[in-house]
Amino acid sequence: MPLTEQDFPVEVQVAFFMFNLLSDVWDGMSGSYRGKDWSSCGFIFDTYEIEDVKTSLYFMKMYERIILNYRAEQAERRRKEEERKAKSGGNKNFTHNVKG
Repeated sequence: MPLTEQDFPVEVQVAFFMFNLLSDVWDGMSGSYRGKDWSSCGFIFDTYEIEDVKTSLYFMKMYERIILNYRAEQAERRRKEEERKAKSGGNKNFTHNVKG
Protein backbone atom coordinates (compact mmCIF):
# COMPACT_ATOMS: atom_id res chain seq x y z
CA MET A 1 0.00 0.00 0.00
CA PRO A 2 1.59 3.30 -1.06
CA LEU A 3 2.23 6.02 1.48
CA THR A 4 0.05 9.11 1.60
CA GLU A 5 0.86 12.50 3.08
CA GLN A 6 -1.20 11.64 6.17
CA ASP A 7 1.19 8.77 6.95
CA PHE A 8 3.98 11.27 7.74
CA PRO A 9 4.50 13.38 10.87
CA VAL A 10 2.99 16.87 10.92
CA GLU A 11 6.37 18.52 10.27
CA VAL A 12 6.78 16.55 7.05
CA GLN A 13 3.21 17.30 5.98
CA VAL A 14 3.90 21.01 6.46
CA ALA A 15 7.08 20.64 4.39
CA PHE A 16 5.12 18.95 1.56
CA PHE A 17 2.56 21.75 1.64
CA MET A 18 5.17 24.51 1.64
CA PHE A 19 7.22 22.77 -1.06
CA ASN A 20 4.21 22.58 -3.37
CA LEU A 21 3.68 26.35 -3.01
CA LEU A 22 7.12 27.10 -4.48
CA SER A 23 7.30 27.55 -8.25
CA ASP A 24 9.24 25.14 -10.46
CA VAL A 25 12.34 26.12 -12.43
CA TRP A 26 12.85 24.58 -15.88
CA ASP A 27 15.85 24.93 -18.15
CA GLY A 28 14.75 26.84 -21.22
CA MET A 29 17.09 25.15 -23.69
CA SER A 30 16.83 21.50 -22.72
CA GLY A 31 13.47 21.59 -20.93
CA SER A 32 14.93 19.75 -17.96
CA TYR A 33 13.66 20.30 -14.43
CA ARG A 34 16.07 22.38 -12.33
CA GLY A 35 14.28 22.35 -8.97
CA LYS A 36 12.27 24.91 -7.06
CA ASP A 37 12.56 28.69 -6.94
CA TRP A 38 13.45 29.26 -3.30
CA SER A 39 13.35 33.07 -3.46
CA SER A 40 9.79 33.28 -2.10
CA CYS A 41 10.36 30.74 0.67
CA GLY A 42 10.76 33.31 3.47
CA PHE A 43 7.60 35.12 2.41
CA ILE A 44 5.60 31.87 2.39
CA PHE A 45 6.93 30.86 5.82
CA ASP A 46 5.92 34.27 7.20
CA THR A 47 2.51 34.19 5.51
CA TYR A 48 1.61 30.79 6.96
CA GLU A 49 3.29 31.61 10.28
CA ILE A 50 5.42 28.46 10.30
CA GLU A 51 7.15 28.19 13.68
CA ASP A 52 9.75 25.49 13.02
CA VAL A 53 11.27 26.86 9.84
CA LYS A 54 14.52 24.88 10.12
CA THR A 55 12.78 21.52 10.30
CA SER A 56 10.39 22.35 7.47
CA LEU A 57 13.21 23.62 5.29
CA TYR A 58 15.24 20.48 6.01
CA PHE A 59 12.42 18.20 4.86
CA MET A 60 11.67 20.42 1.87
CA LYS A 61 15.28 20.19 0.67
CA MET A 62 15.29 16.40 1.20
CA TYR A 63 12.11 16.12 -0.84
CA GLU A 64 13.57 18.28 -3.60
CA ARG A 65 16.67 16.07 -3.79
CA ILE A 66 14.47 12.98 -4.16
CA ILE A 67 12.47 14.61 -6.95
CA LEU A 68 15.60 15.86 -8.76
CA ASN A 69 17.16 12.39 -8.65
CA TYR A 70 13.95 10.78 -9.89
CA ARG A 71 13.59 13.19 -12.80
CA ALA A 72 17.26 12.80 -13.72
CA GLU A 73 16.82 9.01 -13.81
CA GLN A 74 13.73 9.40 -16.00
CA ALA A 75 15.59 11.67 -18.42
CA GLU A 76 18.50 9.22 -18.60
CA ARG A 77 16.13 6.33 -19.33
CA ARG A 78 14.44 8.34 -22.09
CA ARG A 79 17.81 9.27 -23.59
CA LYS A 80 18.97 5.65 -23.64
CA GLU A 81 15.68 4.52 -25.14
CA GLU A 82 15.97 7.12 -27.90
CA GLU A 83 19.56 5.99 -28.58
CA ARG A 84 18.40 2.39 -28.90
CA LYS A 85 15.63 3.41 -31.28
CA ALA A 86 18.03 5.47 -33.37
CA LYS A 87 20.50 2.56 -33.64
CA SER A 88 17.85 0.03 -34.59
CA GLY A 89 16.15 2.48 -36.95
CA GLY A 90 19.13 2.39 -39.32
CA ASN A 91 18.57 -1.31 -40.03
CA LYS A 92 15.03 -0.96 -41.36
CA ASN A 93 14.28 -2.04 -44.90
CA PHE A 94 11.88 0.17 -46.75
CA THR A 95 9.91 -0.90 -49.79
CA HIS A 96 8.50 1.52 -52.31
CA ASN A 97 5.61 1.00 -54.66
CA VAL A 98 6.83 2.54 -57.87
CA LYS A 99 4.85 2.19 -61.07
CA GLY A 100 6.30 3.41 -64.23
